[in-house]
Amino acid sequence: MNNSRITFKISRIAVILTFSILLLGCTKGKTKININQESSAIEQDTLNDVIWQIKAYHPQGKLLDVKAIDKEGNIFDVKAIQHSNQTSLLDVKAFVNGKLLPVKILISEDKYMPVKAIDTDGTIIDIMALTDDGKKLDVKGVSQSGNIINIRAINSDGSFYNIQAISPKGWINDIEGVKMFKTPVEATINGVDIFAHVKSIPLAN
Repeated sequence: MNNSRITFKISRIAVILTFSILLLGCTKGKTKININQESSAIEQDTLNDVIWQIKAYHPQGKLLDVKAIDKEGNIFDVKAIQHSNQTSLLDVKAFVNGKLLPVKILISEDKYMPVKAIDTDGTIIDIMALTDDGKKLDVKGVSQSGNIINIRAINSDGSFYNIQAISPKGWINDIEGVKMFKTPVEATINGVDIFAHVKSIPLAN
């Protein structure tokens, strides 16, 4: 991807974030989403959140589940949540014991940056991709281009699997880290310093 494309993508994300903040502060009613890939029709009604599945894309064409796994080995869903008619910037949450927990990139001195869920008491919960034979692959930020951190599942041989969100209608977004500030600490959530947010964003060209 050349510099002009990266700059365009970063600018678009910044605009989307700004509008999202404004909408959260101003919107009192909500809209039910009826996604149609051909017409993008929107039905004005009571909002039902649209849940996007999150998968790791295996080079052989397989889709691996991406899950949150606590220290006891309990496995929980990780999803992208669409609250409105825009699909360009979706939150990623772990569904843990009835709670929706934020999924973030944490600060680390390691080569790759850990992607984790953060519980309300600050407990860190692993985010991993699960293979058919029971292997657990780390999900981490592996590289950075401007404000975008590329998130991948890492196989034992060092190869990377893309992480993607898939809508009920088959739309596909990338799961990437988004950094808004130049400082190492992007924010502190439940007592944990984070490096970047984790979002579902349109596929890179």
